[in-house]
Amino acid sequence: MSDPAEPTTFQRVAGRLPTALPAVIALALLAGCGTPTDKFPPGCPQLKLIRDTSDLTRVRGAGTDVTDLILDARIEAVPATCSDGPKGTVQAKIKVLMTAARGPAATGTAVTLPYLVTVALGEQLIEQQYFVASGAFPSNVDRVSVTGDDIELQIPVTAERAASAYTIYVSFRLTAAELAYNRSRRK
Repeated sequence: MSDPAEPTTFQRVAGRLPTALPAVIALALLAGCGTPTDKFPPGCPQLKLIRDTSDLTRVRGAGTDVTDLILDARIEAVPATCSDGPKGTVQAKIKVLMTAARGPAATGTAVTLPYLVTVALGEQLIEQQYFVASGAFPSNVDRVSVTGDDIELQIPVTAERAASAYTIYVSFRLTAAELAYNRSRRK
């Protein structure tokens, strides 16, 4: 048995921690100085869905009845991240997440969803790209999630113009009739 007046190993170590702890913290902080991890990530462009073009409804012919519905799709989310790109740019990486519902007039199981990604600076169009996301309806399933490929965009930045000055618009690529249908449905 040890002498009760003599401190245990735990008490001896614990007694030194309060004096050693600030030195350990200071060393840990100094070790991180100058590394890229202590830098804030760059700002991202604004991201917007265009209200009249965030839904895609396809019908058979000029059908207006629910039995004429082929497909009803919606852009659900557009997760985005930004990082420093090549000198003078910010690299924005986005992915478009959509859902699609198969209607009574649908034939087959494949679904293709055409969409646009547009970069603008105020009213000025900087870049526009066309994409198609594909998916399939499994047997006895009428609703699926469809995810587009990763899209990387180089946003030019300067000391006077940050990436947040730009806007990235995401929309379905609609026919004139599909756009008119969306607008009439919102009234």
